[in-house]
Amino acid sequence: MVPQDLRFGGGVSDTVFNPAVAVLVILAGLSILLLPQRKIIVPFLLTTLLIPYDQILVIAGLHFPILRILIFFAMIRIFLIRGRGKWSVFSGGANKVDKCLIFLFVTTAVAGVLLFLNTQELIFQLGEIYTGFGTYFLLRCVIRDRKDVVQVIRTLAVVTVVLGGVMLVEHWTKGWNPYALLGGAKAQAFASGAMRDGSVRATGSFAQPILAGTFGAVAFPLFFALWLSDRKQRAAALLGMLGATLMVLACNSNTAVVGYSAGIVALCFWPIRSMLGIVRWGIAAALVGLQIVMKAPVYHLITRVGASGDSYHRYMLIDQCVHHFFSWWLIGTKSTASWGWDMWDTADQYVQTADNSGLLALILLVAILVFGFRYLSKARRSAANKREAVFIWAIGAALFAQAIAFFGISLWQQAVVEWYLLLAVIAAVGAQQRLNAAVPQVLTELRPATESPTFAPANQLARQGTSGIRA
Repeated sequence: MVPQDLRFGGGVSDTVFNPAVAVLVILAGLSILLLPQRKIIVPFLLTTLLIPYDQILVIAGLHFPILRILIFFAMIRIFLIRGRGKWSVFSGGANKVDKCLIFLFVTTAVAGVLLFLNTQELIFQLGEIYTGFGTYFLLRCVIRDRKDVVQVIRTLAVVTVVLGGVMLVEHWTKGWNPYALLGGAKAQAFASGAMRDGSVRATGSFAQPILAGTFGAVAFPLFFALWLSDRKQRAAALLGMLGATLMVLACNSNTAVVGYSAGIVALCFWPIRSMLGIVRWGIAAALVGLQIVMKAPVYHLITRVGASGDSYHRYMLIDQCVHHFFSWWLIGTKSTASWGWDMWDTADQYVQTADNSGLLALILLVAILVFGFRYLSKARRSAANKREAVFIWAIGAALFAQAIAFFGISLWQQAVVEWYLLLAVIAAVGAQQRLNAAVPQVLTELRPATESPTFAPANQLARQGTSGIRA
């Protein structure tokens, strides 16, 4: 049976907000309003990721979890308290990832409204657009250059260390989560804990263990990037890697382990980076060959990953999605529960996107990944030195880990923050590399013919080229 809290309009009917959490949210909101633009990402991430999503403010039947409340403060900060100088939401201009993501938000909302044709679905989709647009616009606005990227990764290190510690406590106490003390809507679930084959499946601040483990798996390559980029940041990077690894191990999830492994494998591919084209075509040829010789579809290989029944469930999700193509291809389908046992649980981001919103939405999701890898590839090739190139490569490893993890989980609640944050980091890295590549060219064009070739006011031009980029 489909859990009722997964239906649109579901959830608590009254406000569930711990007074201590309310104070923290108010302080975080004030920090967002008052801190310099470069700093507001810190209280936003710490609050939205470290406080469970079950702390909810209900106003006139509308649900405002912490993420939505802080988005409200952020929109005031971005659009009303802009500060001095020129200003734009997207650093370096809107890129193809931005456009595809915005189009995906709109496509998903329109498909949902057309499917159900009722007021509750319209309200639900408006809330989802508010959350998606607000979160991504905030992250794109404040993550503008490499310094911002480093600050974000350092903040994530704090988050993973705290959550790794909480999840370790869950194991020591056989399933009791300290977040149960906050008394949120899911306090009972936090207190009892999830189990698998007698082992605890820790959740941290997330709604379920796979989301927690996947968060750590995707974050790990980012900490590796921080380790390689700056000796002064190695303590923070090491703590982040430790916390991320604890999250992956404590959640007891195949999806998290596979995502974690995918990120490490991607990091190890650095020495053969010049041969990636051959590797990609080789993998594609191997999959085609396996499809020809295998009795089952090639995606049946998913069942070989992990020992639990979850792998078979992921295989069946893809298989049923393929077989019911004409049921969802236009605008999605209302329910997949009739497709088989537990098929309502679309624990696959690709399948969920297709089933909920149609083929166009699935194409847009894949396009976001493709363009993300493409921007990172261009940025790596134009990097000023090897250290910077490895830094960008590690960010690509995080994106690869996310793309692989999508086969085992669909993102919801505060887990979407890391996904949007990763896309914002990619955009900032790409914009910074384009700026760095443009400065020498502009200096050459502006240098007088009689001037010595060693003279170039690079710092001055760089300041002019980036003035007004932040308040």
